[in-house]
Amino acid sequence: DTLWDLAIAEVQKRERETPDDDGKRAEVCEKSVLFMGNKNGGKTTIILRCLEREEIPKPTLALEYTFGRRARGHNTPKNVAHFWELGGGTSLLELIRIPITSNNIRSFAVVLVLDLSKPHELWPTMEKLLQVTRNHVNKILTKLEKTNPEVATEMKQWMRNNLQRDHPDYELIEPFPIPLVIIGSKYDIFHEFDSEMRKIISMTLRFVSHYYGASLVFTSKSEALLLRARVLINHLAFGYDKSKLLSVDHSKPLFIPAGRDSLSQIGPPPASSSDIGKVCANTPLELWKKVFEKTFPPKSICDLQDAKDPAQDSQYAEYEVDVMRAQKNQELEQYKRNTSKSWKHMDLDSE
Repeated sequence: DTLWDLAIAEVQKRERETPDDDGKRAEVCEKSVLFMGNKNGGKTTIILRCLEREEIPKPTLALEYTFGRRARGHNTPKNVAHFWELGGGTSLLELIRIPITSNNIRSFAVVLVLDLSKPHELWPTMEKLLQVTRNHVNKILTKLEKTNPEVATEMKQWMRNNLQRDHPDYELIEPFPIPLVIIGSKYDIFHEFDSEMRKIISMTLRFVSHYYGASLVFTSKSEALLLRARVLINHLAFGYDKSKLLSVDHSKPLFIPAGRDSLSQIGPPPASSSDIGKVCANTPLELWKKVFEKTFPPKSICDLQDAKDPAQDSQYAEYEVDVMRAQKNQELEQYKRNTSKSWKHMDLDSE
């Protein structure tokens, strides 16, 4: 066993030995949440606020992990939530295979943080992240159908149950295979946009969220708006009660829990009937995409363009390692110079 395995086993042993109010051993619940989205979109800030940590957010390098513990009642063991954060925007998608596995898929959820201040990057970021994640989860579910079909069936049915069977859109949507929350960040900047632009973005995100059976919330650095996001995340991570709040007014920050919206309330894509008639689309999602991108043409994303060398970042400083690295860098430079000199003095046959 590794050190991590031993530590986990010890924690689980202690928690199993913690009795509840009736003198019985209370079961500890563990859930995992993966945060992903735009680079510099505010993911770390949201995580720190959910965990009530007074820390200055730092840029996320690749894939980072932390955890939180919460008790749902007095004298009850604390439930554990594993928080994963994918850095680099859409450039490091292959790393999602690390946190999302067949062992934890039943208790896993995704939080997609989209930067509302960058509408031209909104759809391509959202599409790429959700598509790759969905494909990975579906592969896991396909394997489970062979090894544990009851679990696979249970998960698919659970996602469908997020929308009541008597809901008019029950057969029209395609729920994401695991719980999903979409957060529109930097609402303070977004609020300064033209009202028509805000309406198009809000309507589009409402449709996408409803189509995937997801919750939607707009947030910013405002304490009140961060608290709204925290309520949704705490429900995913610690099993807290769902919020009864509902805000669908496009002139205000949206807050729409999963299953509380409808296609009739959202309305058609924000375009004239003649323009919609000219759009060639095979699915409702594709139709909304093309209408949205007519107003906000997708901007090419280069998430690695401004990436800094983490070895030069003070937050990852390791004295012994850094000294050895500096020595090896000097040796490498010396080797390059010696090699260059030897090539210059070689008498090459021109024939």
